[in-house]
Amino acid sequence: MATPQDRMQWPFFDEPHRRLATEAEKWAASLEDGEHPSERAAVDARCREFVARLGKAGLLRHCLRAADGGVTADFDARSICLLRQILAHQDGLADFAFAMQGLGSAPLSLAGGERLRAAYLPRVATGTAIAAFALSEPEAGSDVAAMQTSARRDSASYVLNGSKTWISNGGIADFYCVFARTAPGQRRSDGSVSADGISAFVVEPGDRGFAVAERIDAMAPHPLARITFEECRVPAERLIGEEGEGFRIAMRTLDIFRTSVAAAACGFARRAMDEALRHARSRGMFGRMLADFQLTQTTLAEMATALDAAELLTYRAAWLRDSGQPFKSAAAMAKLGATEHAQTVIDRALQMFGGRGLVQGEIIERLYREVRALRIYEGASEVQKLIIGRELLR
Repeated sequence: MATPQDRMQWPFFDEPHRRLATEAEKWAASLEDGEHPSERAAVDARCREFVARLGKAGLLRHCLRAADGGVTADFDARSICLLRQILAHQDGLADFAFAMQGLGSAPLSLAGGERLRAAYLPRVATGTAIAAFALSEPEAGSDVAAMQTSARRDSASYVLNGSKTWISNGGIADFYCVFARTAPGQRRSDGSVSADGISAFVVEPGDRGFAVAERIDAMAPHPLARITFEECRVPAERLIGEEGEGFRIAMRTLDIFRTSVAAAACGFARRAMDEALRHARSRGMFGRMLADFQLTQTTLAEMATALDAAELLTYRAAWLRDSGQPFKSAAAMAKLGATEHAQTVIDRALQMFGGRGLVQGEIIERLYREVRALRIYEGASEVQKLIIGRELLR
């Protein structure tokens, strides 16, 4: 199994990536490794704390482009992936806080006008404003084009109606990048709807007609909500890009961050591997150590192989993206392979811990809950298979 030091010698990385990894690992090591809060208010407070600390450390600058206070001229997928893996290895909520700052603000960075970017993105970089990405709807998850939230122009404003669900940072965000239909999509012969006519807007919690309708408590606690718009009036200058560009903006955003989901899965899996190795070396059984049994050794070998495969898929995809090469299929393979492999690695680690692995608050139990969502978020495994298949058949 490649160690973190071995990984940084892979040809996917340059010297700035190695320096960033060292800096991030030092920062992550300063985090307390205690039990996560489960009460909603405590989770919200911890998430706000992580955003502020990440901003103070300068790590959130990697969520932005240089023109908006970021580190590199364009988004650097390898840097984002490295940070997510390192943060996830230490604390899943720290990874969540970092990732959502990037995902929630990327539409603005990619397509927002200069004045609009200046109004929000410097605060994203410093961790003084929390961002959210509002795309999914109750009847439009993987099928984005099926969205029903609408936006109509009315003089100097747009008026939004509809709802969004499974919105990360919902309820604590200072602004939301919201996608809505400014024109109906074209109905195709197979009954599906085209994705044209979707636009993107910045919505603030104080906008009249906006509401956090429901907070959602998931198996791995982090801020989630269903938000609604009822004749919600948004100034026209908060349109991101041009009318009808929303679907393209959303897909460009997901293309940047989809591979980083794979990186977070690698972080969870590597932590489980570390814990499993430590446990195997210290757990006595039948007068021997658990590590002395061949069955344990073969299990560890399979876990290590799966973890290396996941990391190689992840950083190949990130390198392809940063190199300007076609990466859509590689990103889908990384998202699919890394999340599925991570689930397997963590499940086997939990099995190795036996009953202790089931105890709430144990690291392995926490990882088991945290990794499960990644097989669904930002495109479920089944969707990634469709993407890969379609790319193969082109």
